[in-house]
Amino acid sequence: MAPQRFHEQFAHIRRSLPDVPLAMGPDDSAEFLYEKGVVLVRDGEDARIAEDAVRAHFTAVPELDQDRVRRDGPAAGRSGVTRLRVGDPGEGRPDADRTVAHALRALRPHEERAGRRLVSRNHVVHIAVNACPGDEPVPAPLAAGTNPAPDTSPHDPDTAVDVLVVDTGLTRDHRSFAPLAHVTGDPQLEETDGDGVLRQYAGHGTFIAGVVAAVAPNTDVTVLNTLNDAGAVLESEFGEKLFEAVDRHGWPDLLSLSAGTANGRSDGLLGIDAFMRELRERRTLLVAAAGNNASATPFWPAAYATLPGYENSVLSVGALRGDGEFGACFTNHGPWVNVYAPGERLTSALTGFDTPVPYVYQHSTYDSCRYGFTYACTCCFPRHTGVLSEARENTGGKPDQVVFEGLATWSGTSFATPVAAGLVAAHMTAHKESDPRAARRQLLASHDAWAEVRGAHVPALLPPTWRPVPIRSAGTA
Repeated sequence: MAPQRFHEQFAHIRRSLPDVPLAMGPDDSAEFLYEKGVVLVRDGEDARIAEDAVRAHFTAVPELDQDRVRRDGPAAGRSGVTRLRVGDPGEGRPDADRTVAHALRALRPHEERAGRRLVSRNHVVHIAVNACPGDEPVPAPLAAGTNPAPDTSPHDPDTAVDVLVVDTGLTRDHRSFAPLAHVTGDPQLEETDGDGVLRQYAGHGTFIAGVVAAVAPNTDVTVLNTLNDAGAVLESEFGEKLFEAVDRHGWPDLLSLSAGTANGRSDGLLGIDAFMRELRERRTLLVAAAGNNASATPFWPAAYATLPGYENSVLSVGALRGDGEFGACFTNHGPWVNVYAPGERLTSALTGFDTPVPYVYQHSTYDSCRYGFTYACTCCFPRHTGVLSEARENTGGKPDQVVFEGLATWSGTSFATPVAAGLVAAHMTAHKESDPRAARRQLLASHDAWAEVRGAHVPALLPPTWRPVPIRSAGTA
C-alpha cells in the first residue's frame, strides 16, 4: 500500500490536539480537517438564528438530538465568533461527522435570505499543506550554501523593511548562521523529543526566515511560534492568534504566512473574517502560501487575494519546480493564485549549526508522483522510509534517519511564500518605496518571467541569486 500523507498527518495532528476530536471533509474526503460536533457562528443575532434553526432541523430528524445543541462558551475576543455545539463528537465514524453536515444544511435557507454567511465548520488551519510541507527536509552541506544565495546588499536598521513571520518559531542555534543575525522572535518549542531527535515541523520558521534574509537582507525579520503545535490550530482560535501577533509586534510592512486551509467555499474563513477586514484597512501586505494539495480549490487566507476589496492587501503565492519553468507537482493553482516563485528544493537554515541533530523521517516516498507528474519530484526522490507510513502499512519496515548540521533542502509553497515576500521587500529597498502594497503592484507590473502551471501561463518571481535545480525524469532519479 502506498503512503497516504494526508491520512498520516491527520493521525499526527489528532495526537498533537488530543482534546479536539477531528474529522475529514467534505463528505469524508481528504480536502480539509475540522472539529467534530461543532460549528462556528458569529456572536450575537447570527448565533441566535443559528441555534434556533439547528434545533428546529434536528427536531424534524428523529436520529438527531436537538437537546445537544448549545453555544459552547463566549465569543472569541476580537474575532467575534463562537462555537455552537451540535452533536456528540464521540459518536459516529472517527473521520467524519454527519451532525455538522446537518447543521450546515439547516442554515442554508437562512444564509440565502440574509445574503451572507452565518455558519462554518471549525476547520484546522495548518502549515501549508497536504497537512504538511511538500516534503520533509533533507540535510544540505554548509559548503554549498543556500539557494537562493544571500544577497550581499547591506542591512540598514533605519530603512530595513519590517517582516513578521507567523509560524513555528526559531531553532535555538539560528544565530550561528550569519544571514540570520538580524532575525529575532520566539523559540521553537520542543524542538527535539526526549531522545534528542528533531520533531516534525521543527525548523520550519527558521527555514522561512533564512529565505527572506537571503532574498532581502535589508529586512528586520521577526518569527513568532503561533503555529507551534504540529503547525495546527483551530479556525476558532486562529483569528484571535493573528490579532495577538500584530498586537504584540505591531502591524508590519509584510506579514508572511505559510499556513491555511481549504473549506470548500469561495468566500473566505469565518474565523478570520474580523482580522482580514482589519488587515484591509491597514498598510500591511499579507503574503500567503497557496498550499500543497495540487488542487484548484481556494486555500485560505491566500485566496483572499482575488476577493473584492482584498486585491491589494494579499499576495497569494504558488510554487515552481526546481527549474523555475513549470509549477511544482504539489502546488495549488488557479485564478486565485497571484504569482509563483521557486518552492521546490530550496536550501536554507534549519538547525544543527552548533551540535548536529538527528531526524527520523515520518513519511515514506512514493514509487511515482502522487499527482501524476513524470519528473523526479519530491513525492518520490530522494528515497526514504518513514515512521507514519510504516505504521499505517504495518510492514515492519525501519524508518530512515538523517543528521542535520545547519542547512537543509526543503520544498513547499511554505517556502515560495518567503521568496515572494523577500522580493517585495527588496523592491521596497531598491526603489525607496515605503508602501508595501504599492511595491506589490509595482513588482507584479514589472516582472519579466513567466512559467507554465497546469497549462496556464502565469507570472513568475525569480530572485537574482536563485540557482535553478536540474530536472530529471522519474526514471533517472
